[in-house]
Amino acid sequence: MAQLTMVKALNLALAEAMRENPNVLVLGQDVGLDEGVFRVTEGLLQEFGPDRCIDTPLAEAAIVGGGIGLAFTGFLPVCELQFDGFSFQAFHQVENHVRRFRNRTRGRYTCPLVIRMPYGGGIRAVEHHSEAPEATYAHLAGLKVVIPSGPRNARALLRAAILDPDPVIFFEPKAVYRAFREEVPDAPETMPIGKGVVARPGKDVTLIAYGAMLRVALDAAEELADEHDVDAEVLDLLSVSPLDGELINESVRRTGRAVVVHEAPRHCGVGAEIVARIVEGSLLYLEAPVKRVTGYDTIIPYFQNELTYLPDPARVVAAALETVRF
Repeated sequence: MAQLTMVKALNLALAEAMRENPNVLVLGQDVGLDEGVFRVTEGLLQEFGPDRCIDTPLAEAAIVGGGIGLAFTGFLPVCELQFDGFSFQAFHQVENHVRRFRNRTRGRYTCPLVIRMPYGGGIRAVEHHSEAPEATYAHLAGLKVVIPSGPRNARALLRAAILDPDPVIFFEPKAVYRAFREEVPDAPETMPIGKGVVARPGKDVTLIAYGAMLRVALDAAEELADEHDVDAEVLDLLSVSPLDGELINESVRRTGRAVVVHEAPRHCGVGAEIVARIVEGSLLYLEAPVKRVTGYDTIIPYFQNELTYLPDPARVVAAALETVRF
């Protein structure tokens, strides 16, 4: 197995899919000559040529709109938007068309389209480059919304997204792009979209996270164990639509306590849906109220205050101890 960063693992998934199927295309601003702003598309233009690794104008609506047309003519397009903060320039294409075609045609046609975008904060970026809009997209029926947490699951989930007959919004946590390396198998692999995993088993409290917040939750779990004798289970959701409610409730029924962690604002965030699922499925198993550790209900600040905004292990530890001591 090779030790890869998330950037290299995503690049591998794209190259593998393009080698296996000539109908897989990559399109977006600077994906060809410049190899993507984070170099996820490195080498694809050289290997596959400009007809399959397509540099587009700076026009997100055109990128996604072009992807829709390609999807309906037998291609499997992977659209790259440079940052999630600019995805709203294409939001009408996603809302009005991408998510609706299966329903609009009563199942006669699907839209096998992947929209990739760097996501979240933590890299000292400027305005519109650090948003976390996953709840906005998860609310749209007809879309799958995937958020990997590490190199291996990023490669497997991107491959699954390309093979999926329906549209997938693929958020890539840029704080994790080069944060660490992980063993990635030589043979291609996929993971089911909509299924989370237990990243760390435990018995006292369930920490629920996804994307870059998984590492925050894991660090908090280690601190809880080492300094407070609290054995935390950590769940990695991997997808927020579909949401793995079964995994969440199985864990919470065993531990009796839960803390949800995400970097998006608290109000109407994915955490609220997770808490609702827990209340509906496991209320009588709870030993304490469910806590949320999230970004604040404000626009993510510039880099001077960015780390104050983002959840950190200390905030997660405090919330977990509050539930355990309730």
